Amino acid sequence: MPVKRCLVTGGAGFLGSHLCERLLADGHDVIALDNLYTGSKDNIGPLPAQPRFEFIRHDIVNPILLEVDWIFNLACPASPVHYQHNPVKTVKTSVMGTLNMLGLAKRVRARILQASTSEVYGDPLEHPQRESYWGNVNPIGPRSCYDEGKRVAETLMMDYHRQNKVDTRILRIFNTYGPRMAVGDGRVISNLIVQALRGQPLTLFGDGNQTRSFCYVDDMIDAFVTLMDYEGPGATEPVNAGSTEELTMRQVVEILGSIVGQKLKVEFQPRPDDDPLRRKPDNTRAKERLRWEPRVPFAEGLRRTLNYFRETLRSHSGNVE
Repeated sequence: MPVKRCLVTGGAGFLGSHLCERLLADGHDVIALDNLYTGSKDNIGPLPAQPRFEFIRHDIVNPILLEVDWIFNLACPASPVHYQHNPVKTVKTSVMGTLNMLGLAKRVRARILQASTSEVYGDPLEHPQRESYWGNVNPIGPRSCYDEGKRVAETLMMDYHRQNKVDTRILRIFNTYGPRMAVGDGRVISNLIVQALRGQPLTLFGDGNQTRSFCYVDDMIDAFVTLMDYEGPGATEPVNAGSTEELTMRQVVEILGSIVGQKLKVEFQPRPDDDPLRRKPDNTRAKERLRWEPRVPFAEGLRRTLNYFRETLRSHSGNVE
């Protein structure tokens, strides 16, 4: 593959930092753009020492002009704790930020990939969810700043493609986990692991029987790169990427307990507003077009993630069981 000049917005975030590493390993030049609202320079660690890597602190709500071939638009808080803290900013990042990145792609004739989300399906009435499903989203609820922001971002991607012939890609990411999730991230895997390591009761919402499908970060990054490089039929259509191993939250706790070698105590709290009851992708499109499917089993990925958090907590506070 020819060397590409790649721009990764949100490049110091959880997924963005892993993507930067992968692109560098593939021999590309990489510019990571991040305002460090939820991202961290710790995530990109030694990368600035590499001659093919550059970090720019910048908020994509404001335009920027760079000469690039590929744009991966990942910038946006992805955990409810963060995106609900400043919902107006969340919407602006998805809408104005995506507009700015599409304008850049149009100007320099770059290919652009939008990191979308399974949240565009809302609390789905179809199971598993196919890309053709239009979703069941509350447009005025506490999660709508993220859900609807991503839906508008997809709209903008398709309109820029149809009207301006911009070369676009859309990846709908289902729950992803792995090293570099923040300790206070607020997502279920990081929450449960941190509570287990600190010897605290694990928080489950509702009755704990709601389901998710968790994809390990390395598999998800492979989906990003594979879709960006894809040039076959339907390249601009949305593609689901996620694990098809559907688990209840109770099952997640059981698997985590088996890894740490003890029965974990659980506390139940009311289910948050608009929290989906079931979530599982139909990966047919990714399998047929990209030859992509997850490879890392959940228990193995969870073990790797647990080890990461154990080291992170030990280095920061020492408060680890």
